[in-house]
Amino acid sequence: MSASLQKLNVYDQDAIPSAHVSQDQATATADGDWYWRPLTVLVGFWLFAGVVGICFDAGRSYLDQPIREVRVVGDAQYLDRQALASSVAGAISAPLLEQDIAALQDRAQEHPWVRQAQVRRVWPPAIEVVIEEQRPVARWGSKGLLNHQGDIFWPDSPQQYGELPQLDGPATETQLLMAQYHDLSRLFQDASLKMVALSLEKRGAWQVKLDNGIRVIVGREDTKARLRRFIYLYKAELVAVADRIEQIDIRYTNGAAVSWLPEPTEALAEEAK
Repeated sequence: MSASLQKLNVYDQDAIPSAHVSQDQATATADGDWYWRPLTVLVGFWLFAGVVGICFDAGRSYLDQPIREVRVVGDAQYLDRQALASSVAGAISAPLLEQDIAALQDRAQEHPWVRQAQVRRVWPPAIEVVIEEQRPVARWGSKGLLNHQGDIFWPDSPQQYGELPQLDGPATETQLLMAQYHDLSRLFQDASLKMVALSLEKRGAWQVKLDNGIRVIVGREDTKARLRRFIYLYKAELVAVADRIEQIDIRYTNGAAVSWLPEPTEALAEEAK
């Protein structure tokens, strides 16, 4: 063979050098890397958290802008939406995300025509006030109104609602007054009469006013029985002179006491004195 050929080493198969790392070497390598793995995970976590924090701050800065508008949402027959929106706007003291929503809700609830209010943030930067309006069913005394659940509220100029029946009595008895009014109204309707006012005194005595101006003193006991007797008496003997009657007291067992309006000549004489 040519002298230029390199000399090759030839081994028996069993004598080939092993390429495997010994167990001691593997153990030494593992012992040297144990602290790198948790450190790598920790660094990765902090990098991820940092990126998330930066994105969160950027998003919050973008969203937390000055509030530009207050919107009132919900059916409203009596409530002035613009007045309510202006009132809520007056309580705004911070950008959208920093604004105390509970403070705005309290301000909305102060409006006499708002029964319930829910305030929420919306985008573009605005406050939305979702309202449930009071539903007046009766006047309360001379200054208040009653809603359908018997709650008293105090709007401006309650005299505007003169078509509503007038109830009066202890503030703790609104439910009783409403129930009694509806019950007695049916009794008068059957007699072609209309009750426009009902009052309850502190000692429990009832008083009724009819749409013809007659005031009926009912008392505390046997309310329905007394009113049925009154209706019978009224239709039989008093309907023809109803325009002259001021008051009828039906607390008597038999009959009633009628108080008459003063005659025109008597009224003029009294004015002349």
